[in-house]
Amino acid sequence: MRGVATGTLIFLIIGAVGVGVLALSLLGTELFHAIGGDVDGPVSVEVVAGFTGAFGFGGAIVNELLGAGSPGLVAAAAGGGALAAVPTAWLASRLSRAAKNMPTDPTPTRDHLVGAIGLVVTPVSAEGYGEVRVRVAGQPVKLNARADRPIPVGTQIFVVQTLSETSVHVETY
Repeated sequence: MRGVATGTLIFLIIGAVGVGVLALSLLGTELFHAIGGDVDGPVSVEVVAGFTGAFGFGGAIVNELLGAGSPGLVAAAAGGGALAAVPTAWLASRLSRAAKNMPTDPTPTRDHLVGAIGLVVTPVSAEGYGEVRVRVAGQPVKLNARADRPIPVGTQIFVVQTLSETSVHVETY
């Protein structure tokens, strides 16, 4: 049984370090910010991790294909690793930039409830609260509801006013 070549083992360790840095970066650990300040600079941690991982694993693959035993062949394997690493780093740069600049909807607030249409799920009495289900930003939300007159279960309503974060004043639709 043949063992793993030293060059291949070194490339695999480099690749594993890249994957480890990427995992920590994606999990939200601001790896280099712990050192102090903004050390990302023009290149993000994701790009460095992608480059390092692709360089290491690409170099290991080329090293095994060449059967590299001499320093010249290990250098050729490093070149093969670099050929894999450059496009991977470019792709990581594009993807991380797209994720950071992705437009998102604003967080819904109680003001977004006004005008929402829904259904009564627990009868609303004239002197107390009932419950209604409305959709806010596409999500169903169950709220406490007051009304000027009683509203039975299953009646379609719309929100006239927000009384608090979890209660509204409604009228029949």
